[in-house]
Amino acid sequence: MSNPTLINANQTSRIVLVTGGSRGLGKATALFLADKGMDVILTYVNSSSAADDVVKAIEAKGQKAASLQLDVEKSQQFKDFSAQVENLLADKWQGQKLYGLINNAGIGIHASFAETTEAQFDQLMNIHLKAPFFLTQTLLPLLADGGRIINLSSGLARFSLPGYAAYATMKGGVEVLTRYMAKEFGARGISVNTIAPGAIETDFGGGAVRDTPALNQFVASQTALGRVGMPDDIGGAMAAILLPESGWINGQRIEASGGMFM
Repeated sequence: MSNPTLINANQTSRIVLVTGGSRGLGKATALFLADKGMDVILTYVNSSSAADDVVKAIEAKGQKAASLQLDVEKSQQFKDFSAQVENLLADKWQGQKLYGLINNAGIGIHASFAETTEAQFDQLMNIHLKAPFFLTQTLLPLLADGGRIINLSSGLARFSLPGYAAYATMKGGVEVLTRYMAKEFGARGISVNTIAPGAIETDFGGGAVRDTPALNQFVASQTALGRVGMPDDIGGAMAAILLPESGWINGQRIEASGGMFM
């Protein structure tokens, strides 16, 4: 059997949509994708200037890029957002389809099980579980056959640390969702995988890992490679999964943690 082909016979570009691509892991991923010859549409919530900086950096690498505003917590925006993406693809890429979707946008909330509020739980669920489900569903008509989807999980879905019960619960759901997506989208040749980062030096969760020396040192001491992860460690891993040579990887949870808590 031949490999699935892209929907549009005129498809000449690999265009990847990265939610939360203006900073942190999303930004690192977007820049790695550009290095691999892919074009990027990235989303941001508040900082259009930060998103514009990433777009300019991608264009400096010789690839096309654009940014769109999206708050993934607000699923009622998804239909209008999908229309914006479709119009952007028509105007900037002559009607080509998306090659990839990376459901990266997220927040961190640290609270013990006993102190987690229902509002915090709902916010985490809306951003980390509901958004990947319904945003992907809304964008499916714009995704090419033979395309790729990456959902973001966390090392905390494998190991347990106090204060992350609600967050990790959502990420566990994402890993199950990924397997169901892979099963249902297989007929279109679309592969779906989960990347599960370990502790990374970003502003995520208030920058605790980056800015707290004792926590940073503890994580490094519990990681086989002897240091805390950096955004480029995850950006490179996600870009690798989107390479044409990685198409047979499907329905998998891939942890990128440097060997944390082995």
